[in-house]
Amino acid sequence: GSHMTGPVTKEDLGRATWTFLHTLAAQYPEKPTRQQKKDVKELMTILSRMYPCRECADHFKEILRSNPAQAGSQEEFSQWLCHVHNTVNRSLGKLVFPCERVDARWGKLECEQKSCDLHGTSMDF
Repeated sequence: GSHMTGPVTKEDLGRATWTFLHTLAAQYPEKPTRQQKKDVKELMTILSRMYPCRECADHFKEILRSNPAQAGSQEEFSQWLCHVHNTVNRSLGKLVFPCERVDARWGKLECEQKSCDLHGTSMDF
């Protein structure tokens, strides 16, 4: 439903975060630079500290400890993230998602002339 009135629920926040992360993974380059790999790992670490739901953040920290971020390529990062998402889903008693279908579910953003590609023209790194 369109209940955009009250405070954000844990579920709303989770959905928004997964949407962001899967979209990020879909845009991630096939051949990332050393800096991009470092940034992804740092982002995950920061999320595990700053995520605005304490128990969720702590759970994410545990997952990262046993399963550190894999960011060697677009496929590696997307598959890692899908695996992590499924770990969380399992703990919540939700259905797991078939990771071979992750790109179909979370494809690249629809953008004018690739303007939101991570290495697209409009972003000068």
